[in-house]
Amino acid sequence: MILEMKVPSPGESIKEVEIATWLVKDGDYVEKDQAIAEVDSDKATLELPAEMSGVITLKAEEGDTVAVGAVVCLIDTDAAKPAGSTAPAAEAPKAEAPKTEVKAEAPKAAPAQAPAATSYAAGTPSPAARKILDEKNIAPTTVSGTGKGGRITKEDAVNAVPSMGTPTGGSRGTERTKLSMLRRKVAERLVSAKNETAMLTTFNEVNMTPINQIRNEYKDAFKAKHGGLGLGFMSFFTKAVTRALELYPDVNSMMDGDYKIAYDFADISIAVSGPKGLMVPVVRNAELLTFRGIEAEIKRLALRARDGQITVDDMTGGTFTITNGGVFGSMLSTPIINPPQSGILGMHNIIERPIAVNGKVEIHPMMYVALSYDHRIIDGRESVGFLVAVKEALENPVELLMNGDAKRALEL
Repeated sequence: MILEMKVPSPGESIKEVEIATWLVKDGDYVEKDQAIAEVDSDKATLELPAEMSGVITLKAEEGDTVAVGAVVCLIDTDAAKPAGSTAPAAEAPKAEAPKTEVKAEAPKAAPAQAPAATSYAAGTPSPAARKILDEKNIAPTTVSGTGKGGRITKEDAVNAVPSMGTPTGGSRGTERTKLSMLRRKVAERLVSAKNETAMLTTFNEVNMTPINQIRNEYKDAFKAKHGGLGLGFMSFFTKAVTRALELYPDVNSMMDGDYKIAYDFADISIAVSGPKGLMVPVVRNAELLTFRGIEAEIKRLALRARDGQITVDDMTGGTFTITNGGVFGSMLSTPIINPPQSGILGMHNIIERPIAVNGKVEIHPMMYVALSYDHRIIDGRESVGFLVAVKEALENPVELLMNGDAKRALEL
């Protein structure tokens, strides 16, 4: 029996996916539930498991964009499992493929050059090619046309790169790779956020001494009590953010046309860097979680993102985002809003700096924090007040985040 393998739906809003990588070769024998491909959607990278055991025939190439429900491969379930001699047979036809391509391309190069020198069309871009060259700011005279009579085709324009000047020696290789669907969607959303929101950023600084003192005193006991779970900074910042969102609910709202949607819960999106790029999984109802609960959930989501197991549902929703550029050494930045949310808090690295304390100069670990917000829905009073509330909670965590009892708050 020939089984048609179709692309399953990764989520309600996803209509198409891209074949990122085939994990098997055409003609391979696959086992049921074996991962045969990685597919990119605009939200996550997912593995495609074989539905039955048998010999597979691929119907799509890597990089192809296919609709949800489309057939991407066939599995012959009646085929017998080979004794282990299929690898050379499968490789034999592949070895001949490059030879065929070289022979096919060689005759094309010769005729394309001959008429180019005399034809009136030589070096003239087609309308589509001219538009692309103008966008790239590349002069047509620097592009060699491969079309009829030497005309510059759209493909020539797409592949054209700006001049890098006169080479003076050394390696000058280039590589052109297609962005994954996830990366393209992230880029689209970032540009959309810049163009469609009235985004502003306000800054403040936080003295991290109180949090460092708590972590130094309780982190070993916290780790021992909670099965190796670390007591990091993210739980303190998440608790500080959920408290500030209760004080300034406009920051926890979104624009919907002529309406404002306000939420009485705090689903905090945590920006993490995964192997496929930036991902923003969501900690649901963070306002109800303890320090241990927040640390455990962030660890779970971060591991899933790192291992490429994050799901669309893990990243759906979110009412506010926290991003930590400090893990990469950033001292200050202006984070971009994660649409349709209205605010994002940026954390940065901790640097010991001299500050004035009660009229004296002291050295303390300091962090700059930034709040980017949509001015269409959040006014200056709310944005500045929100960030000050975050600062106050972080500089007085026992009283404002732990109800005066650090051991009880940490469940020790």
